[in-house]
Amino acid sequence: MPHTLLRQYRQINPIVAQVLYNRGLKEPDAAYKFLYDRDVDTNPFLMKGINQAVARIRHAIKKQESIVVYGDFDADGVTSTALLMQTLRALGAVVKPYIPHRVDEGYGLNSKALLKLARAGVKLVITVDCGIRSVEDVEDGKAAGLDIIITDHHSIGPEIPNALAVINPKQVDCDYPEDMLAGVGVAYKLAQALLRVEGNMRRNALPLNEEDLLDLVAIGTVADLAPLSRLENRALVRRGLQQINLARRPGLRALLDVVDLEAGKVSAMTIGYMLGPRINAAGRLGSAMTAYHLLAAADMKQATRLAEELHELNSQRQDLTRDAQDLIRERIEAEADDDNLLIFAADPHFQPGIVGLVAGRLVEEFYRPAVVMEQGEDESRASCRSIPQFDITQALDQCADLLVRHGGHAQAAGFTVLNKNVPDLMQRLVGLAQQTLAGQELKPTLEIDAEVDTNHVSEHLLEELQHLEPTGYMNAAPVFMMRNAYILEWRLVGRDNRHLKLKVARAGRPPLDAIGFGLGEWAAQLPGHVDLAYQLELNEWNGRRNLQLNVQDIRLSESANGSA
Repeated sequence: MPHTLLRQYRQINPIVAQVLYNRGLKEPDAAYKFLYDRDVDTNPFLMKGINQAVARIRHAIKKQESIVVYGDFDADGVTSTALLMQTLRALGAVVKPYIPHRVDEGYGLNSKALLKLARAGVKLVITVDCGIRSVEDVEDGKAAGLDIIITDHHSIGPEIPNALAVINPKQVDCDYPEDMLAGVGVAYKLAQALLRVEGNMRRNALPLNEEDLLDLVAIGTVADLAPLSRLENRALVRRGLQQINLARRPGLRALLDVVDLEAGKVSAMTIGYMLGPRINAAGRLGSAMTAYHLLAAADMKQATRLAEELHELNSQRQDLTRDAQDLIRERIEAEADDDNLLIFAADPHFQPGIVGLVAGRLVEEFYRPAVVMEQGEDESRASCRSIPQFDITQALDQCADLLVRHGGHAQAAGFTVLNKNVPDLMQRLVGLAQQTLAGQELKPTLEIDAEVDTNHVSEHLLEELQHLEPTGYMNAAPVFMMRNAYILEWRLVGRDNRHLKLKVARAGRPPLDAIGFGLGEWAAQLPGHVDLAYQLELNEWNGRRNLQLNVQDIRLSESANGSA
């Protein structure tokens, strides 16, 4: 960044300013807002459909009609369900949760479940994190006498269901300015609207505040990879993390206990790597209602039992994911077909709850779009993960004639297909990948935010970088580069000696500690001068705190190559 422009970023650390500039925040005012604006709170009534939804829900509460909150089985869907259930119960509604079973029912609304609910006397169904593509299911539900309100955030299909109200900020005629909320973010806006209307109508204070729901919003938003580059998502997660770190919800307190994490130390990264996967594990290997009951638990005894159950399920999930990934890797290596630009793997023994995780791991390993399918007797279900160069949901749209149902985002999607159509589907998807990706160099890239040498690494810099939080999807923790770093010493650590522990020399100062996860193969070329790509972090161990470089990649420096 030119020095004349850098001076405009007053009150912002120059290295932080460079990071923001690199990421497109070229106006100092926009950069300042990104760092410090915690009060983004868009009027929920700007969202299309919300007025109709609020009126119908308030009528149902007044008449004590039976309501069902119909969710999805991932962390976004479970937190959305818990959030709306908590809201409606606080307002006096007669309401129950319904989350379909992944194996028995599959994703989203299904007509059989809606008919069962109608026969049980339910009058109103409110979806969370699902329903935007369930055109026929909504018609079946209406025919059975149900009023249906859809709240969702997934991409819009060619036809929007003719529900009583559809709340999705991706609708082209929706005035809401943020269209990248998670499903739980959309559910929160509906809850906000209900609480504000009821708060204005009642003389007594409501038993629930909007802030009480934000712990759930933060978990669902981070776990579902809603972009943390967006101001409203950032504000919701920031405020939600404050609530999580108070640990007032028994279920979250119990979950922190099982992962051995103190309240007050939860970050967006903690949600992504520790809390989210355990909440997801329930729907992947059992019933998502286990995770719902954890989040809705009123006492620690029940919460602790459920948290331990989720912890065990998550361990099983890790083993199953690793086994499936190993199996697919063996098949790919046996085929030895480097020209195949899309991985398509199917097996009747794959657990439906882990196919998305396996697809994600394959994308990381091979940098190709991946489709992983659990084969059933007559029809099969698959999850897809992709790379930025290939919009997987757009590709599935071009295969819609072969599919029972599908939906998702640009880089993550799912579908159901009749087995007789699988060969044609595979051929078409591989062909679409070939058309789009042929000739491109398909290698993951590591974006460097700034060059920061050993003299500028300090605890003060780390404190300034904290203003970039929450970091995660679309706002990754910054990666810096250090040229010609001298490695004083190293040792291999971890299982199978896969990781590298380093000490980096600093002139006139104690050396910097560094850790390179999965970089153990570099041990044969050390010590010496290398260039490091790293993230800066604080390592806490046995009561001691010290700066640490989390090394993302290593290359030999020019001097080591003899070219300097």
